[in-house]
Amino acid sequence: MSIAVFAVILSIVLVGATLAMQAPANAVLARALGDPVAAAALSFGIGFVILSVIVLLRGGGPAKFAALNSVPWWALSGGALGALWVLAAILAVPRLGVVTMFSAMIFGQLIAALLIDRIGGFGLQPRDLNPSRLLAVALVGVGVMLSHR
Repeated sequence: MSIAVFAVILSIVLVGATLAMQAPANAVLARALGDPVAAAALSFGIGFVILSVIVLLRGGGPAKFAALNSVPWWALSGGALGALWVLAAILAVPRLGVVTMFSAMIFGQLIAALLIDRIGGFGLQPRDLNPSRLLAVALVGVGVMLSHR
């Protein structure tokens, strides 16, 4: 494995660790506010402010968004999908715990990823399914069941 690939994998592992912190923090926020949707909205609002400031500091502004009219509709779905993710995590963490919630979420992601890879969804190159990839996903599914016992 090259150092560049290792660095990318390490950065994703570190971001994954922050997601493990985000889910219970948002669950506490939901409990304090008494509404999981309000907590998710506040969480996204804070994220929006931070990212907007970063865009402005990088010399961005309205010109950065000029190409929006040429973007396919589904490319804008990330925010809505992220909102569903945050809301689902807020609702699931108190009931399942962080490990089981993330295991189940990752299992769902991997099932969708297999399909996206297989059909070449979202403009990606199609990739074949093979026994090792299927086994890897199945093992995560087993992990979901084991983590909930």
